[in-house]
Amino acid sequence: MTSPSSTGADKKMVAGICGILIGALGVHKFILGYNTEGIIMLLVSILSCGIAAPIMGIIGLVEGIIYLTKTDDEFVNLYITSKKGWF
Repeated sequence: MTSPSSTGADKKMVAGICGILIGALGVHKFILGYNTEGIIMLLVSILSCGIAAPIMGIIGLVEGIIYLTKTDDEFVNLYITSKKGWF
């Protein structure tokens, strides 16, 4: 049996904090390997000249809080194994 930290739970803290602090740029998505979702968040923030950045920031804040409130096993099952891209 592998430990949660060796299967992706080690990304939980980093992704959660990045989601809370710089969620509008989608960095937390890139950390988890969700490149398409990360590019969407980044492009929406940049191409709207920052107008939609607060919306992307709120999404990042909510996702960061969700990441940090999950147990390691829940986090790995949802975001590493099942690849749940949004919320």
